[in-house]
Amino acid sequence: MDNKSRSIEKIFTPPVVPEGDGARVRRIIGTSHLKKLDPFLMLDHFNARLPAGFPDHPHRGFETVTYMLSGTMYHEDFKGHKGIINPGDCQWMTAGKGILHAEMPGSWDEPADGFQLWINLPNKERYCDPQYQEITKDKIPVVSKDNTTVKVIAGESLGTKGPIYHRTPTFYLDVEMEANGKLEQLIPKNWNGFVYLYDGEIIIGPNEDKVGKNSVALLKREEAETLIIKTKDSKAKFIIIAGQPLEEPVVQYGPFIAGTMEEIYHTFEDYQLGKNGFEGAMEWASEIKNMSKKKK
Repeated sequence: MDNKSRSIEKIFTPPVVPEGDGARVRRIIGTSHLKKLDPFLMLDHFNARLPAGFPDHPHRGFETVTYMLSGTMYHEDFKGHKGIINPGDCQWMTAGKGILHAEMPGSWDEPADGFQLWINLPNKERYCDPQYQEITKDKIPVVSKDNTTVKVIAGESLGTKGPIYHRTPTFYLDVEMEANGKLEQLIPKNWNGFVYLYDGEIIIGPNEDKVGKNSVALLKREEAETLIIKTKDSKAKFIIIAGQPLEEPVVQYGPFIAGTMEEIYHTFEDYQLGKNGFEGAMEWASEIKNMSKKKK
């Protein structure tokens, strides 16, 4: 393993923006700080409780990954798939040719705290059939070394592989580091990647750049394959996300992703006319969107 660590391109604090119905999220990817990072289209750190939420909305052409830190998130789609994402669980949803769904916090009192990542699909797989990978906390491997514990959601860390099948090669790691901790993480040279710290303080790379709470460290590409992260006197919690760039044209219009603007026009037509994956979409309404009206 190369002992030279990847260095940081830039460090920034993502803004908090409105999203859904009454919710606010810290938008890590999807603003002027970092509009896109091939193959990633968006990443939000959400912290929401009822009556706020994310009622009925469509997706096409990419994958959404919801990972819960605490609280619960209910979900339901127009094909009858429904469930609850609990703390430590991950839902890896391939929207493919079309999904209409709702996501709502499970409580008026305890916030649903977690992340939602949007990952682009290769053009050849953009219109695949929708698919869910519901990975509960007990199925996510946990590995520890040098005062560091890594939950391997996708990809590989410390010789341990995650359970996710991914059409777009991706690493998704949730890391908790004690004081005087260290992690040497392999990330392929040509991949894009970043670290988002949601608690504590860490030191990254050969320049020992300090990264504080709620900050993003964007990693330089085409450098060493080893990312070195340390702590000194305090604990830290952060996610590492990296992926192989698709290097294909991307057109985004709200919740729809395509390779060309013409495909976006066809997507609007399919959604409005209820065809090519959106059959019955316009007539469907979720049950869970009404959770915001019924305080127990």
